[in-house]
Amino acid sequence: MSEQSARVRSYIGALESALKEAKTRVSQSKEVNEVIRLAELYLEDAKYYLSLGDYLTSTSCVAYAEGLIDALRMLGLTEFSWKKPNTYKVLVAGTFDILHPGHIYFLNKAFELGLPYVVISRDANVLRNKGRSPVMSEQDRLLVVSSLKPVYRAVLGDLEDYLKPLLEIRPDIVLLGPDQPVDEASLVKELEKRGLSSTKVARVKDRLNDYSSTRIIRRACSILNDSSKAT
Repeated sequence: MSEQSARVRSYIGALESALKEAKTRVSQSKEVNEVIRLAELYLEDAKYYLSLGDYLTSTSCVAYAEGLIDALRMLGLTEFSWKKPNTYKVLVAGTFDILHPGHIYFLNKAFELGLPYVVISRDANVLRNKGRSPVMSEQDRLLVVSSLKPVYRAVLGDLEDYLKPLLEIRPDIVLLGPDQPVDEASLVKELEKRGLSSTKVARVKDRLNDYSSTRIIRRACSILNDSSKAT
């Protein structure tokens, strides 16, 4: 995700939040509801042009919608607050081998907090930590993850020092997955030693349907074995 794309997404997110609040506190009249409807249409247009990579038109649509609901607020016909666009750097790390819905869920959780920076595990580190090589190479995994909408930037990890990318990115938040074997308290202490005392550590508590790349690989192998036996 480019910096421009991330900025427009943050504008859209702020508009979406304000519009949702405005709808619950709006004066009930046909005219006011029509103005709200027009603002919602501009919001949908903003999302559409963002998907096309037309950031200028998308931003213009956001501005039109903002003007409409701001006018309603100035007239005392609704009430809402503008939230500052989120620009926190949120770092997540993982293998991201055989991308599945659980990965997307995790990355969307990071996007809710700010701009996701993703550190991709190196092939050698995956082999050392998991006892097997990844199905996809580190360059292929980097390419796939970099192309995902929630991702602001993806980089390869370091072969020796797993905290080195954090020193370069200097994230505001390190977000851990629900099953990542990292002790949060120990990580906080290590970050403080490295001069990153302001970096917060958080963890996604829930997961989507217990997805796992390792389980997918095992399931695929089982299906292939059953298929070969059947023939």
